Amino acid sequence: MPYAPRDYVKLIGMEGFSETLLKNHFILYQGYVTNTNKVLDALDQLVKDGKTGTLEFAELKRRLGWEFNGMRLHEYYFENLGGKGGMNKDGKLAKKMVESLGSSETWEKDFRATGAMRGIGWVVLYQDTSSGRLINVWINEHDVSHLAGCNPLLIMDVFEHAFMLDYGLKRADYIEAFFKNINWAAVEARVK
Repeated sequence: MPYAPRDYVKLIGMEGFSETLLKNHFILYQGYVTNTNKVLDALDQLVKDGKTGTLEFAELKRRLGWEFNGMRLHEYYFENLGGKGGMNKDGKLAKKMVESLGSSETWEKDFRATGAMRGIGWVVLYQDTSSGRLINVWINEHDVSHLAGCNPLLIMDVFEHAFMLDYGLKRADYIEAFFKNINWAAVEARVK
């Protein structure tokens, strides 16, 4: 069954994100969905044709992580946007932040600092499903640096396409707009 792009048009009108920026970002995301399906179809055909020992098979297997994670990280990102309120300070997410980092303020300082680092990629708040600990992680490429056995809770895209159209080189202003629009209920629902 092929993957279908999800509809995030409800995010248009969100403060700090222009319609043009969001529509361009949605098109980019749709490309990851399309390419994920193409890679999976090609791999299925190579297996059916008995061509699993080929360079094409190997390269497509390597490419799958890039396309699939590009699709899924964008879905998490868009789904944790569109909120208007603050985090529930009595919720399980805030309690995990206190356990892991001492306070939600310390967590936020670390998350923002991670997002402000030079380079392109993603910032992901992970929960280690083994210990419950929360860890902010920089991901350079879609298919590199993910923490095995961890559940992504909050995702911030820091590739240029996520902010340059609206903010130019002012990444800190984008991060501020991102924080104003976090859908904390969606993030909280991801906590295990």
